[in-house]
Amino acid sequence: MSQSNLEKQEAKLKQLNRKIKEEKYKIEQRLGKQIISQANLEYTNLSNDQIKLLAKQFSEFLKEKTVDH
Repeated sequence: MSQSNLEKQEAKLKQLNRKIKEEKYKIEQRLGKQIISQANLEYTNLSNDQIKLLAKQFSEFLKEKTVDH
C-alpha cells in the first residue's frame, strides 16, 4: 500500500472515531437530561458530589435489575 493510501485510511479512521465520540456524547447528554427530568431534579441544586452519588445509585440499581433477570 502506498503512503498516500495509508494516510487516507488513517484520516478516515480518525474521522470515524470522532463521529463515534460525538454520538456517545449526545447519548450521554440525552440520558442525563432524561434522568434529571424524570426525577424532577433542579440543575441549579446539583453539585458534582450529588451528581456522582446519583450516578452511583443509578448504576447500582441497574446492576441489581440485570442480576434479577
